[in-house]
Amino acid sequence: MNPQHPDERTRIREAMDRLLAGQATVSNGSFTTAALAAEAGIHRMALYKRHADLKNEFEERVRTETKQVPETEKQLRAMVAKLKKTIANQRAELEELRQLVTHLTLASAVLTQESEPPTDMGVTPNNVIPLRPPTT
Repeated sequence: MNPQHPDERTRIREAMDRLLAGQATVSNGSFTTAALAAEAGIHRMALYKRHADLKNEFEERVRTETKQVPETEKQLRAMVAKLKKTIANQRAELEELRQLVTHLTLASAVLTQESEPPTDMGVTPNNVIPLRPPTT
């Protein structure tokens, strides 16, 4: 508990009760932290910084009493889903690039082998003179 702001804490708890009862007087009545702050007559950042425990309590009460998911949780879940999709796409692209590297490496090896003249070890060119005469 924050002993420096007992009046704020009381106003926040009263605002919670009004919002959850559907009797908003100042805010639009939504179950958001911004609406709670407006209903309590305090700045939203004061709720986040000084009264984070009450903000969490409000979100928990919204979840249990109204069977609704708080807006921040909805946004986070949407972001997580988007990021998971992005990761899946990047993994698929990475696998595709790995396969492409393998194929290009093989193609390069084939092209290199085709461009080299065949060397037959048993045949010597006409312009080569052996250092030692072959022994028979």
